[in-house]
Amino acid sequence: MTTQTTTPLATSAWHAGAGTARFYRHVLLVLMEAGIPHLVGGAYALAHYTGIQRDTKDFDIFLTRRDVERALDSLSGAGYRTEMTHAHFLGKVFSEGLFVDLIFSSGNGLSPVDDEWFRYAHDGEVLGLPVKFCAIEDMLWSKAFIMERERYDGADVAHLIRAGSPHLNWVRLFAHFGPHWRVLLGHLVLFGFIYPGERDRIPRRVMNTLVDRLMQEDATTMDSDVCQGTLLSRQQYLHDLVELGMKDARLVPEGNMTAEEIDRWTAGIEDTPIAHP
Repeated sequence: MTTQTTTPLATSAWHAGAGTARFYRHVLLVLMEAGIPHLVGGAYALAHYTGIQRDTKDFDIFLTRRDVERALDSLSGAGYRTEMTHAHFLGKVFSEGLFVDLIFSSGNGLSPVDDEWFRYAHDGEVLGLPVKFCAIEDMLWSKAFIMERERYDGADVAHLIRAGSPHLNWVRLFAHFGPHWRVLLGHLVLFGFIYPGERDRIPRRVMNTLVDRLMQEDATTMDSDVCQGTLLSRQQYLHDLVELGMKDARLVPEGNMTAEEIDRWTAGIEDTPIAHP
Protein backbone atom coordinates (compact mmCIF):
# COMPACT_ATOMS: atom_id res chain seq x y z
CA MET A 1 0.00 0.00 0.00
CA THR A 2 1.34 3.44 -0.87
CA THR A 3 0.79 6.79 0.79
CA GLN A 4 -0.43 9.57 -1.46
CA THR A 5 1.25 12.93 -1.12
CA THR A 6 0.60 16.46 -2.26
CA THR A 7 4.15 17.52 -3.05
CA PRO A 8 6.23 14.63 -4.43
CA LEU A 9 9.83 15.50 -5.17
CA ALA A 10 12.36 13.56 -7.21
CA THR A 11 15.41 13.37 -4.98
CA SER A 12 17.85 12.17 -7.60
CA ALA A 13 19.04 15.79 -7.90
CA TRP A 14 19.84 16.06 -4.20
CA HIS A 15 22.64 18.51 -3.42
CA ALA A 16 25.26 16.05 -2.22
CA GLY A 17 28.98 16.15 -2.97
CA ALA A 18 30.24 13.61 -5.45
CA GLY A 19 32.02 11.52 -2.81
CA THR A 20 29.05 11.63 -0.45
CA ALA A 21 26.59 10.68 -3.18
CA ARG A 22 28.85 7.83 -4.33
CA PHE A 23 29.03 6.45 -0.78
CA TYR A 24 25.29 6.67 -0.17
CA ARG A 25 24.52 5.14 -3.55
CA HIS A 26 26.92 2.27 -3.03
CA VAL A 27 25.42 1.47 0.37
CA LEU A 28 22.01 1.23 -1.28
CA LEU A 29 23.40 -0.99 -4.03
CA VAL A 30 25.06 -3.34 -1.52
CA LEU A 31 21.77 -3.74 0.35
CA MET A 32 19.86 -4.29 -2.88
CA GLU A 33 22.31 -6.91 -4.13
CA ALA A 34 22.18 -8.70 -0.77
CA GLY A 35 18.38 -8.76 -0.94
CA ILE A 36 17.97 -6.91 2.36
CA PRO A 37 14.66 -5.02 2.60
CA HIS A 38 15.24 -1.38 3.52
CA LEU A 39 13.54 2.02 3.50
CA VAL A 40 14.92 5.52 3.09
CA GLY A 41 14.01 8.06 5.75
CA GLY A 42 15.47 11.24 7.19
CA ALA A 43 16.11 14.32 5.08
CA TYR A 44 15.64 12.47 1.78
CA ALA A 45 12.17 11.25 2.75
CA LEU A 46 11.24 14.67 4.15
CA ALA A 47 12.23 16.22 0.81
CA HIS A 48 10.26 13.60 -1.09
CA TYR A 49 7.05 14.37 0.80
CA THR A 50 7.31 18.09 1.53
CA GLY A 51 9.72 19.56 -1.01
CA ILE A 52 11.92 20.83 1.83
CA GLN A 53 15.59 20.22 1.05
CA ARG A 54 18.31 20.71 3.63
CA ASP A 55 21.88 19.66 4.21
CA THR A 56 22.25 16.45 6.14
CA LYS A 57 25.30 14.94 7.84
CA ASP A 58 24.20 11.38 7.25
CA PHE A 59 21.88 9.08 5.35
CA ASP A 60 19.10 7.27 7.19
CA ILE A 61 18.13 3.76 6.18
CA PHE A 62 15.42 1.89 8.07
CA LEU A 63 15.23 -1.90 8.32
CA THR A 64 13.91 -4.51 10.71
CA ARG A 65 15.88 -5.74 13.70
CA ARG A 66 16.17 -9.21 12.18
CA ASP A 67 17.98 -7.79 9.13
CA VAL A 68 20.41 -5.35 10.74
CA GLU A 69 23.26 -7.82 11.40
CA ARG A 70 23.03 -9.13 7.85
CA ALA A 71 23.14 -5.56 6.55
CA LEU A 72 26.19 -4.73 8.68
CA ASP A 73 27.93 -7.92 7.55
CA SER A 74 27.21 -7.19 3.88
CA LEU A 75 28.53 -3.64 4.15
CA SER A 76 31.57 -4.78 6.11
CA GLY A 77 32.24 -7.28 3.33
CA ALA A 78 32.07 -4.39 0.86
CA GLY A 79 34.98 -2.73 2.65
CA TYR A 80 33.26 -0.36 5.06
CA ARG A 81 33.79 -0.07 8.80
CA THR A 82 30.56 -0.89 10.61
CA GLU A 83 29.35 -1.00 14.19
CA MET A 84 26.26 -1.72 16.22
CA THR A 85 26.27 1.69 17.89
CA HIS A 86 23.23 1.17 20.10
CA ALA A 87 21.87 -2.35 20.38
CA HIS A 88 18.31 -1.17 20.91
CA PHE A 89 17.94 0.91 17.75
CA LEU A 90 20.98 1.88 15.65
CA GLY A 91 23.94 0.62 13.63
CA LYS A 92 26.37 2.72 11.57
CA VAL A 93 28.42 2.42 8.39
CA PHE A 94 31.50 4.63 7.97
CA SER A 95 33.57 5.86 5.02
CA GLU A 96 36.15 8.66 5.13
CA GLY A 97 34.37 10.91 7.61
CA LEU A 98 30.90 10.06 6.29
CA PHE A 99 28.39 7.67 7.80
CA VAL A 100 25.07 6.00 7.14
CA ASP A 101 22.64 5.19 9.94
CA LEU A 102 20.93 1.79 9.91
CA ILE A 103 17.88 2.39 12.09
CA PHE A 104 15.62 -0.38 13.34
CA SER A 105 13.78 1.40 16.15
CA SER A 106 13.96 4.77 17.93
CA GLY A 107 16.21 6.10 20.65
CA ASN A 108 13.39 5.86 23.18
CA GLY A 109 12.58 2.30 22.12
CA LEU A 110 8.99 3.10 21.10
CA SER A 111 9.11 2.84 17.32
CA PRO A 112 10.43 -0.55 16.14
CA VAL A 113 10.49 -1.07 12.38
CA ASP A 114 8.33 -4.01 11.41
CA ASP A 115 6.87 -5.53 8.25
CA GLU A 116 3.99 -3.04 8.28
CA TRP A 117 6.44 -0.23 7.56
CA PHE A 118 7.21 -1.93 4.24
CA ARG A 119 3.54 -2.51 3.37
CA TYR A 120 2.83 1.21 3.63
CA ALA A 121 6.11 2.45 2.11
CA HIS A 122 6.07 4.92 -0.78
CA ASP A 123 7.95 4.36 -4.04
CA GLY A 124 10.49 6.98 -5.12
CA GLU A 125 14.01 7.64 -6.28
CA VAL A 126 17.27 8.62 -4.58
CA LEU A 127 20.54 9.26 -6.41
CA GLY A 128 19.20 7.63 -9.54
CA LEU A 129 18.11 4.45 -7.76
CA PRO A 130 14.55 3.23 -7.15
CA VAL A 131 13.85 3.16 -3.43
CA LYS A 132 11.02 2.91 -0.97
CA PHE A 133 10.50 5.76 1.48
CA CYS A 134 9.18 5.40 5.01
CA ALA A 135 5.47 6.22 5.06
CA ILE A 136 4.45 9.59 6.46
CA GLU A 137 2.68 7.92 9.38
CA ASP A 138 5.88 6.14 10.42
CA MET A 139 7.93 9.32 10.07
CA LEU A 140 5.42 11.23 12.18
CA TRP A 141 5.51 8.55 14.88
CA SER A 142 9.30 8.67 15.06
CA LYS A 143 9.72 12.44 14.83
CA ALA A 144 6.94 13.37 17.25
CA PHE A 145 9.01 12.23 20.24
CA ILE A 146 12.21 14.12 19.37
CA MET A 147 12.33 17.14 21.68
CA GLU A 148 15.96 17.55 22.67
CA ARG A 149 17.60 20.88 23.53
CA GLU A 150 19.73 20.64 20.41
CA ARG A 151 17.06 19.16 18.16
CA TYR A 152 13.30 19.49 18.01
CA ASP A 153 11.42 17.83 15.13
CA GLY A 154 8.10 19.61 15.65
CA ALA A 155 8.49 21.62 12.44
CA ASP A 156 9.05 18.41 10.47
CA VAL A 157 5.90 16.96 12.03
CA ALA A 158 3.86 20.01 11.01
CA HIS A 159 5.23 19.96 7.46
CA LEU A 160 4.53 16.23 7.10
CA ILE A 161 0.96 16.63 8.34
CA ARG A 162 0.40 19.45 5.88
CA ALA A 163 1.94 17.52 2.98
CA GLY A 164 0.12 14.28 3.77
CA SER A 165 -3.34 15.73 4.30
CA PRO A 166 -5.97 14.60 3.44
CA HIS A 167 -4.53 11.11 2.81
CA LEU A 168 -3.06 10.35 6.22
CA ASN A 169 -4.05 7.00 7.66
CA TRP A 170 -5.32 8.33 10.98
CA VAL A 171 -6.36 4.89 12.23
CA ARG A 172 -2.81 3.65 11.77
CA LEU A 173 -1.37 6.80 13.34
CA PHE A 174 -3.63 6.41 16.41
CA ALA A 175 -2.48 2.80 16.75
CA HIS A 176 1.16 3.90 16.61
CA PHE A 177 0.82 6.39 19.45
CA GLY A 178 -1.38 4.13 21.58
CA PRO A 179 -1.20 5.20 25.23
CA HIS A 180 1.02 8.14 24.24
CA TRP A 181 -1.80 9.86 22.35
CA ARG A 182 -1.17 13.11 24.27
CA VAL A 183 2.01 13.59 22.23
CA LEU A 184 -0.03 13.35 19.02
CA LEU A 185 -2.65 15.75 20.38
CA GLY A 186 0.06 18.24 21.33
CA HIS A 187 1.42 18.28 17.78
CA LEU A 188 -2.04 18.62 16.27
CA VAL A 189 -2.83 21.60 18.50
CA LEU A 190 0.44 23.21 17.44
CA PHE A 191 -0.40 22.51 13.79
CA GLY A 192 -3.53 24.63 14.17
CA PHE A 193 -1.41 27.40 15.65
CA ILE A 194 1.24 27.18 12.92
CA TYR A 195 -1.29 27.10 10.08
CA PRO A 196 -4.41 28.87 11.41
CA GLY A 197 -5.96 29.00 7.95
CA GLU A 198 -5.49 25.27 7.38
CA ARG A 199 -6.90 23.73 10.55
CA ASP A 200 -9.42 21.84 8.45
CA ARG A 201 -6.58 19.64 7.19
CA ILE A 202 -7.03 17.71 10.45
CA PRO A 203 -10.41 15.96 10.41
CA ARG A 204 -12.79 17.17 13.10
CA ARG A 205 -13.38 13.59 14.22
CA VAL A 206 -9.67 13.22 14.97
CA MET A 207 -9.54 16.27 17.22
CA ASN A 208 -12.86 15.40 18.86
CA THR A 209 -11.67 11.89 19.68
CA LEU A 210 -8.45 13.10 21.29
CA VAL A 211 -10.06 15.99 23.17
CA ASP A 212 -12.76 13.63 24.47
CA ARG A 213 -10.03 11.33 25.79
CA LEU A 214 -8.44 14.30 27.51
CA MET A 215 -11.68 15.38 29.13
CA GLN A 216 -12.62 11.89 30.30
CA GLU A 217 -9.23 10.91 31.66
CA ASP A 218 -9.14 10.09 35.35
CA ALA A 219 -6.00 11.66 36.78
CA THR A 220 -6.21 9.53 39.92
CA THR A 221 -5.33 6.42 37.89
CA MET A 222 -2.00 7.86 36.75
CA ASP A 223 1.31 6.82 38.34
CA SER A 224 2.55 10.01 39.99
CA ASP A 225 6.10 8.63 40.29
CA VAL A 226 6.74 8.06 36.60
CA CYS A 227 8.46 10.54 34.29
CA GLN A 228 7.54 10.16 30.62
CA GLY A 229 9.73 13.10 29.66
CA THR A 230 12.55 10.63 28.98
CA LEU A 231 10.54 9.42 25.99
CA LEU A 232 10.97 12.91 24.52
CA SER A 233 14.53 13.72 25.56
CA ARG A 234 17.32 11.48 26.78
CA GLN A 235 18.99 14.41 28.57
CA GLN A 236 16.54 17.01 29.81
CA TYR A 237 14.74 14.84 32.36
CA LEU A 238 17.75 13.20 33.99
CA HIS A 239 17.23 15.56 36.94
CA ASP A 240 13.82 14.01 37.52
CA LEU A 241 15.32 10.52 37.60
CA VAL A 242 18.50 11.19 39.54
CA GLU A 243 17.50 13.97 41.92
CA LEU A 244 13.78 13.36 42.33
CA GLY A 245 13.87 9.58 42.15
CA MET A 246 11.13 9.27 39.56
CA LYS A 247 10.63 6.14 37.46
CA ASP A 248 11.95 6.10 33.91
CA ALA A 249 9.12 5.41 31.44
CA ARG A 250 11.61 3.85 29.00
CA LEU A 251 12.44 1.00 31.36
CA VAL A 252 10.76 -2.39 30.96
CA PRO A 253 8.06 -3.43 31.69
CA GLU A 254 6.45 0.01 31.14
CA GLY A 255 8.84 0.80 28.27
CA ASN A 256 10.93 -1.21 25.84
CA MET A 257 14.47 -0.57 27.06
CA THR A 258 16.71 -2.31 29.58
CA ALA A 259 18.69 -0.42 32.21
CA GLU A 260 21.89 -1.25 30.31
CA GLU A 261 20.50 0.17 27.07
CA ILE A 262 19.39 3.34 28.85
CA ASP A 263 22.81 3.75 30.49
CA ARG A 264 24.61 3.37 27.16
CA TRP A 265 22.21 5.76 25.41
CA THR A 266 22.68 8.32 28.19
CA ALA A 267 26.47 7.95 28.17
CA GLY A 268 26.49 8.84 24.48
CA ILE A 269 24.86 12.25 24.98
CA GLU A 270 28.08 14.19 24.52
CA ASP A 271 29.66 12.31 21.62
CA THR A 272 27.00 10.44 19.68
CA PRO A 273 24.83 12.27 17.10
CA ILE A 274 21.15 11.45 17.34
CA ALA A 275 19.90 9.50 14.33
CA HIS A 276 17.48 11.39 12.11
CA PRO A 277 14.30 9.40 11.45
